[in-house]
Amino acid sequence: MTNALSAPKPSCNTMERMRFLRVHQKLVSNPLADVRSAVFAQLDGLGLQVPQGDVGITAGSRGIANIAAITRAAGDWLRDHGARPFLFPAMGSHNGGTAEGQQAMIESLGLTEAAMGIPIRASMDVVKIGEVPDCGLRIADCGSVNPKSEIRNPKFNEVWMDRHAHEADGVLVLNRVKLHTCFAGPVQSGLLKMVVVGMGKTPSATTFHSAPTPTMKQMLLDMGQVVLDSGKIWAGLAILEDGFDQTAELHAVRPDDFLRREPQLVERHRGYFPRLPLDHIQVLVVDAIGKTYSGTGMDTNVIGYRGVRDGEDLPTPVIHVIAALSLAEASQGNAIGVGLADFITRRLRDAIDEKKTFLNTFTTGHMGRAKIPVTLRDDEELFYTLAERYGARGWVVIPNTLHLETLYASEDLREELVANSICVIDPETFELTFANGRHKLSFDGVKR
Repeated sequence: MTNALSAPKPSCNTMERMRFLRVHQKLVSNPLADVRSAVFAQLDGLGLQVPQGDVGITAGSRGIANIAAITRAAGDWLRDHGARPFLFPAMGSHNGGTAEGQQAMIESLGLTEAAMGIPIRASMDVVKIGEVPDCGLRIADCGSVNPKSEIRNPKFNEVWMDRHAHEADGVLVLNRVKLHTCFAGPVQSGLLKMVVVGMGKTPSATTFHSAPTPTMKQMLLDMGQVVLDSGKIWAGLAILEDGFDQTAELHAVRPDDFLRREPQLVERHRGYFPRLPLDHIQVLVVDAIGKTYSGTGMDTNVIGYRGVRDGEDLPTPVIHVIAALSLAEASQGNAIGVGLADFITRRLRDAIDEKKTFLNTFTTGHMGRAKIPVTLRDDEELFYTLAERYGARGWVVIPNTLHLETLYASEDLREELVANSICVIDPETFELTFANGRHKLSFDGVKR
């Protein structure tokens, strides 16, 4: 890697005059009082016969609140009902695409054998369980193709499943339901995506992400139906989080009800989803990116930019420049999404594990998300450089794209923020200062 650019401080006093408002958003707060009891109540309510043998529980790579407590409770419930639960990584190609790397990832989330009281079975071995037409398009959905005709020499893509899951007597699919970062559709990121991409390891993840973005929502449904038809899915446990990244709702779902219930859960999620309080931003500074915050490092539904050539971006917010300062340690070097930024710091660039980032990005097929942006020495040089080029107005600084309860905005945005009913502004303003090259705008109490 080359050295970071070294930009001179501006001769004007732009930065010396730059002060920020500390803004608190009144996001929806609805934390579950007793997560363990909620897990038991939901699974009790399924009324399904519990397999009296091995039952796998999925473990992904996202930073889901209370994931250890939820998983432990699910394992205890299964064992109390005569099953032999085990945990297996279900995260596609993440963390280097190795069994060792994926086990290390879930253990870093607190999902250890000792803490869960159940074994972990990690493998990248998969079993083919079926095929779907290319791009996930049913013949009836192929536009100019006559629905009653056949496609000449149709291409089929293979659907795979983790070997341990396939050999089990059933699988409890555990995942958070939220908006997808590549596409919009009735089913986005949640139970169905976990069974397709997570449980399918690298081969199924590649199949799914090889579909053109406009057809990914259909590919998810088609591949998901193949997995459900395998008979290996015992049930699902969907997690909804509120605006403060707290567990708000748990929903146990029967396998024959995934396709009906999940769109409903996506709509419930929209009521919790935190957003930026402004539609137009000149410079957005993201203090930390990483997979612990979003599958793309920065949630594209927050920044309004997906970085997908054949996809559609969101109409708002419109952000002129995006800068990212660091990579979350929990991401273990995977910096997918770094290419969504225009500028980064040297410490972020040095934290990138190029192999992990390449594999995850290559599997998705959206290579622009791994491109290395212009790299500046540190926070101080980045702020100075951007202020000189883009001015000191219209700035917003956030800790990450998952935790938006507290943020900073330049003083010129006060009137617009005051007009937003969900914003509360601290009476004092904060001068932008630095220590050892890092900004001193505090996000005390915010997960980073």
